Amino acid sequence: MAHAAPAAPAKPAALIGGLNKNREELEVNKLFRALIKFNGSDLHLKVGKPATIRVRGSLRELDMPAISEEEMKRLILPMMDERQLQIFYEEGGADFAHVVEFENEQGKKEPWRFRVNLLIQMGNPGMVSRKVERSIPNFEGLHLPPIMSELCGYDQGMVLLAGVTGSGKSTTIASMLDYINHRERVHILTIEDPIEFVYTEDKALINQREVGVDVKDFKIAMKHAVREDPDIMLVGEMRDMETFETAMHAAETGHLVFGTIHASSAPSTIVRILDLFPRAMHPALRSSMGFNLKAIVAQKLLPTIRDTPKRVPIIEIMLMNGTVRKLIHEEKDEKLFDAMRIGKEEGMQMFNDSLYDFVTREYISRATAFEVSPNVE
Repeated sequence: MAHAAPAAPAKPAALIGGLNKNREELEVNKLFRALIKFNGSDLHLKVGKPATIRVRGSLRELDMPAISEEEMKRLILPMMDERQLQIFYEEGGADFAHVVEFENEQGKKEPWRFRVNLLIQMGNPGMVSRKVERSIPNFEGLHLPPIMSELCGYDQGMVLLAGVTGSGKSTTIASMLDYINHRERVHILTIEDPIEFVYTEDKALINQREVGVDVKDFKIAMKHAVREDPDIMLVGEMRDMETFETAMHAAETGHLVFGTIHASSAPSTIVRILDLFPRAMHPALRSSMGFNLKAIVAQKLLPTIRDTPKRVPIIEIMLMNGTVRKLIHEEKDEKLFDAMRIGKEEGMQMFNDSLYDFVTREYISRATAFEVSPNVE
């Protein structure tokens, strides 16, 4: 049964990172536990198909009957409170975080967190959910290049993580913020939809705000953010003009801002940002990006030929040196790849550099590398 959200804001005791405590023993939790048991990354529920999980990058159906429409409603609708149900029916989808307890090998129950997207497709409800790893891995654990630590050391400006859905952007950013958390006495403020990784404070003071639970929307959260004395901000996703504009303003006024954006490469991120704005604003925006952007990191996740890790990120890094700034300002985006090639000594790298490194160290197969390389020759 769905939980009716109170008219007044929920009391802090009723929330854990923006989650309702009462969402525990739901029928759908059995499927989440199966995902954890088989060490999968994603759970897909579609009417007319058995539950499907992604393991090591491949989809596998669980040994169960196909899910009917009625059964689907019984599985997924109780996950939502009244507000989420309203969003689901009005917008045809809803995003939120969900926690499931799983008993480990020692018999101890541990909470596992999931990022859930409920959707309607061809008139039927469905679900896609991503498992959030319980601990935040460090750079070495993620096989990220050493320069990532330098990208955490800026006093102000903007660092963007680019990639498609499922490319590991959120994990990389979490690793970067946790690196700062263990080293600097700063205030880190995150604005997420939903909250994925929950940080354990060390030297930093960390506030995490979940859109739709702790604050109405990104616009209001960003308006509040500049009054909340952050040193470092995470803006979960740069999805529209307003969010990017506000984040850029925060970078201009002395904050270090991290954000994610959907783009396939570091240079194409510039075009992706411009596409959020009317053409008349492009010259001023290019100037602002040249001044405030510090780095763009693009990444893709590839399956390995080892037992661990199962996947590794191939990384492309574009640093905003004088050449890159000049090219962005002069609208010569097509020359950005050449500038990155020349800037390798400064720490820049191309996807091919990353691919070559993982093939040489026998993490990924040559066939996989050739398949995904942007420049096979």
